[in-house]
Amino acid sequence: MGFLDGKVAVVTGGNRGIGRGIVEALAREGASVILTARSGEVAAKAAGEVGSRARGIACDVRSYDAVRSLFQEVERAHGGLDVLVNNAGVGVFAPLVTLSPDDWRAVIETNLSGVYYCCHEGIPLMKKKGGGYILNISSLAGHNAFPNGTAYNASKFGLNGFSEALMQEVRYDGIRVSYLMPGSVATEFGRGSTAKAGWALTPADVAEVVLDLLRSPTRALYSRVEMRPSQPPRKG
Repeated sequence: MGFLDGKVAVVTGGNRGIGRGIVEALAREGASVILTARSGEVAAKAAGEVGSRARGIACDVRSYDAVRSLFQEVERAHGGLDVLVNNAGVGVFAPLVTLSPDDWRAVIETNLSGVYYCCHEGIPLMKKKGGGYILNISSLAGHNAFPNGTAYNASKFGLNGFSEALMQEVRYDGIRVSYLMPGSVATEFGRGSTAKAGWALTPADVAEVVLDLLRSPTRALYSRVEMRPSQPPRKG
């Protein structure tokens, strides 16, 4: 038994990294979790590894049609939605003059447009159940710009603004919106792998914050959470 028994959650990009950690945590607390990956085979394999409370569905969040089909299936199978974790993300890091238009579009359409698509389709399902929680996985890159990060920084700065505006739109529908801004997390994602860095945050660390937010009293809204490793390597 867990505090999410009977709840339905969707986690995009839930097959690995931060998303996988969140899927495992939600399932452990009793939620029925739909995780997505661009490959149906990859999604199904990840769900099988998590256990019976998880289901994998192929969905490229850059495609509105794919996202619409995903949420139609969620409604058909579960009748509504309680938790949406927009985690799917990509990063391409290069000087602007060498950053291709295709790479620019891949970052913006995944990290920003994909969140819009999922919220656009997911919010009506939450309203059917009288409320819900949307958690957008952003990054400290959402307010700390860096060279070679034009596309990634733009997507995360945009995601933060999107989240704050959406929070004000849906709060009276019983829907809370938070965005999480982790620093270095031990995954293969990013400008340099920190997967084996003992000082970095872990996907489980981020997942625990997600659970804390979901446990919080409905009268409270923690709209933004910043997370950093407590002891990163010293500079200089």
